[in-house]
Amino acid sequence: MRNYWELGNLRLICDKNEEVLAGFQAQYEGVEVCLAFHEVLGRGDIDGVVIAAPAETHYRLAREAVLAGKHVYVEKPLVLNEEEGHELIQLAAEHRRTLMVGHLLQYHPVFEHLKDLAKNGDLGRINYIYSHRLNLGKIRREENILW
Repeated sequence: MRNYWELGNLRLICDKNEEVLAGFQAQYEGVEVCLAFHEVLGRGDIDGVVIAAPAETHYRLAREAVLAGKHVYVEKPLVLNEEEGHELIQLAAEHRRTLMVGHLLQYHPVFEHLKDLAKNGDLGRINYIYSHRLNLGKIRREENILW
């Protein structure tokens, strides 16, 4: 939300928890809040939605948003079931909506530079890549970062 706020593109925050919404309202002056997702989908002045909810709800929420004519950015994973992922991709194409998954590190300047180095042969022949993710964030039971 912070990034969308800084870009001037945060209009409405939807959450089921009123206390959470009150905190966001205090943090992001002038942003509207609501408790029901259907209120977001019914707004003609909202072109796209970001889904940052438990992974088991991603499919249902993204599907509803695409069918309501919204562009959709979904925090990873897109879905927990491959068939549902294919369905969402097809629905987005049929409705000419953008469907994007939040694999943000793919677009980080450091990773872009590393990809260029590898592609140009500057790193020599790469046999394998090994890395450490030092900030694990929340431990989640219903999803795995490898998905």
